[in-house]
Amino acid sequence: MQRFQYYIDGQFLDGEARFPSVDPATGKEWADLPEAREGDVDRAVKAAEQALYNGAWSKMTATQRGKLIYRLADLVAANAQKLAELETRDTGKIIRETSAQIAYVADYYRYYAGIADKIEGSYLPIDKADMDVWLRREPIGVVAMVVPWNSQLFLSAVKIGPALAAGCTMVVKASEDGPAPLLEFARLIHEAGFPAGVVNIITGFGTSCGAALSRHPKVAHIAFTGGPETARHIVRNSAENLASTSLELGGKSPFIVFADADLESAANAQVAGIFAATGQSCVAGSRLIVERRIKDEFLTLLKGKAEAIRIGAPLDMATEVGPLATRRQQEHIAALLDKSLQSGARLITGGHRPGGEGFYFAPTILDCDGVNSPSLVNEFFGPVLSVVSFETESEALALANDTHYGLASGVFTQNLTRAHRLMKGIRAGIVWVNTYRAVSPIAPFGGFGLSGHGREGGMAAVLDYTRTKTIWLRTSDDPIPDPFVMR
Repeated sequence: MQRFQYYIDGQFLDGEARFPSVDPATGKEWADLPEAREGDVDRAVKAAEQALYNGAWSKMTATQRGKLIYRLADLVAANAQKLAELETRDTGKIIRETSAQIAYVADYYRYYAGIADKIEGSYLPIDKADMDVWLRREPIGVVAMVVPWNSQLFLSAVKIGPALAAGCTMVVKASEDGPAPLLEFARLIHEAGFPAGVVNIITGFGTSCGAALSRHPKVAHIAFTGGPETARHIVRNSAENLASTSLELGGKSPFIVFADADLESAANAQVAGIFAATGQSCVAGSRLIVERRIKDEFLTLLKGKAEAIRIGAPLDMATEVGPLATRRQQEHIAALLDKSLQSGARLITGGHRPGGEGFYFAPTILDCDGVNSPSLVNEFFGPVLSVVSFETESEALALANDTHYGLASGVFTQNLTRAHRLMKGIRAGIVWVNTYRAVSPIAPFGGFGLSGHGREGGMAAVLDYTRTKTIWLRTSDDPIPDPFVMR
């Protein structure tokens, strides 16, 4: 059993209690983890507040902060393989994905390192001749960050990077399902030389650790990635401290394929969009909306690709789909799939749990044409694709927008004017055209509707971690008149 500690005020600590982590590939315990409770949360938040207002961090220039973030980026790059192996072991995400993703995470930190000394205020041409007025952008305060188990080093980087660039301090709560990579990442924060209290990393359960963090009176902003139900609890808790929130909540993303598309390219993108990360991705293209006259041809192509996917041990570089992160998730998918089949959906391929140990589920395709299937509405968060067809562009757009979510979408067509109409008409924070799952530090992402609000990535994220202060300076040497003397 590997033993991990959490990181508060520059120290590695064991916490008030401990709990085990389960290897999704075997279903067996492999690590011993610290469980933060309310007292630990209070200590972490107070350490962050002290660092923000009184510590060495508060006296650093923006350029100095940027250099520290650059150092962190180099450490992430140097330790990417170790972090990738930990994430694979703790969450079941395959090593070929974690290795590539964490290597790219370093670029996110480099991007925000460069932004640190480019966060500018402004001068206002005010309507008073004897006044100069400026707007300053200052750190919003102590930030609570709640990060899920899937792609956690990426989903923490798009929070930690911009918050550090803005000059904030933070408490990061890693998910109790697979927190080992973030707890190990704390060692890189320490090695990079960030002052004590700037970044605090803990883990624990929602009802104790998460609730205490989101309602703490000294938290100014909450950045959360997860599901809508947990987000509702966070928003209710934020009524206690009136913290602002940014919420990235997943989705039921449409993937539209027209008859004129390059079908081989679209099929490859669809496979990546729904089966990569075992479907455990907030932007998973889980609703295929395909033009009716090519539906059978496209499904035959997809079925062949899905059935050729190699399912196996996540630490094997040859594996293409690994296990789900938890037994709970495996059971949720099986139950929702059963309801969908009972509603009339037709199984094209998959739909079963492969034999042996671990939390595996076979890549699955459901034909839901003409069926009111639960699979079209509910997020599986697993390797299950639901398919419907359309006749006209307007019907495709209506189907795409027939959801309470709105995080991502994909459009495959060679018709440029049609693509532009759909870019405008789809209600989602991301529209990928003739590609899918492309990301960059420069490009923000976020959702509409139940997919949340706020943006992560790009300059927009940095501004979310600042607030403006208005400075008024009177330039006249004349005394201010007595307001109670009539003239």
